[in-house]
Amino acid sequence: MKKYAIIVAGGSGSRMGTTLPKQFLPLCGKPVLWHSLNSFLLAWTDLEIILVLPQDHLTVGQDIVNTTSHPARITITVGGETRFHSVKNGLSLINEPAIVFVHDAVRCLITTDLIHRCYDTTLEKGNAIPAIQPIDTLRITTPDGNQLLDRDKVRIIQTPQTFYSDIIKKAFQQPYDPSFTDEASVVEKLGIPIQLIEGESTNIKITRPLDLLLAEKILASNSAS
Repeated sequence: MKKYAIIVAGGSGSRMGTTLPKQFLPLCGKPVLWHSLNSFLLAWTDLEIILVLPQDHLTVGQDIVNTTSHPARITITVGGETRFHSVKNGLSLINEPAIVFVHDAVRCLITTDLIHRCYDTTLEKGNAIPAIQPIDTLRITTPDGNQLLDRDKVRIIQTPQTFYSDIIKKAFQQPYDPSFTDEASVVEKLGIPIQLIEGESTNIKITRPLDLLLAEKILASNSAS
């Protein structure tokens, strides 16, 4: 079945303390974004990528695309006001039945194994959302203070969030709602059950300087092995 990956690269560098958005920062000699693009290009030879970029960074994004192994398989489009609108812009370029991956550009350690497992589960169940169990103790604030959560019943959600194209395109025809924090929340509002699969502890989101250091260590370890 046809495959598309919408890679959303609309973040800023505010929490990194840099003027350059984090998706363009160097990681082991390549921009963070390059690593995400490369993982999807390696997953299948027929997969196409739709890269969603801020208007002000189209040129630097194109320069990165040109350094990949298959730039012709990558289409760039402009992002919107929110993540919801950026993904919607990407979806507008898909006009055939397909499996659609939506991935954070700054989750640059994504493996082809996880991409393939998302695909297989989506073929069977209609969607696949990678998630991992937290290792820390969790508490939730309440009007009276706070209370302990059972971490065995809580999951940390990752990307790529993966869907049949007809499901996700229909979901994104809904009006924007601030509760739409990811694609699963948009699809779930249609009444469609969300299918969680086991994610990867190394599938981290580059947000702070420490994350970049950790990603460098993981990539170096993977190269050594």
